[in-house]
Amino acid sequence: MTVTAGTRFDAFVDRVEIIELVDRYMLSLDEAVIDEEWAARFHTADIATWTPVGNTDRLDGIADATRVALERFQRTQHFAANHIVDLDGDRASVRWNALMIHLHLDETQASRGEPLGGHFDVGGIFQAEVVRTRQGWKFRRLDVRPVWLSGRPPVFEVAGS
Repeated sequence: MTVTAGTRFDAFVDRVEIIELVDRYMLSLDEAVIDEEWAARFHTADIATWTPVGNTDRLDGIADATRVALERFQRTQHFAANHIVDLDGDRASVRWNALMIHLHLDETQASRGEPLGGHFDVGGIFQAEVVRTRQGWKFRRLDVRPVWLSGRPPVFEVAGS
């Protein structure tokens, strides 16, 4: 294939749009407005995810699962860096490093007899498949792999308790 200025420009624009999708997604996790509209804005109907707190294989329910995971914390802050985008027409794979800071709920800290402000931090790698849709690029597959952890994990509810 001959690379022309037009195809190079198109590839550049695609990469910028995909990186913006990633960055907007990561920022959205900290804004605490996780609903069905949020899910549809970032994911395809056939989204599949793998995360340490659970897996999903469809759009329905992804907002609830994400909200439950984030509600274990008072606040969060997610950073994305080192974006690598490999384009293949109307799909692409994208990988990025992430730093995820999770400030514990006050009640979590109190129940542990610990001072307020404790946090649980994760350094990880996100790997995703994105596809071009009429509404722009969206995640079709999104996997999170922790590389390191620091601090105590959140309190998890035990089924049946």
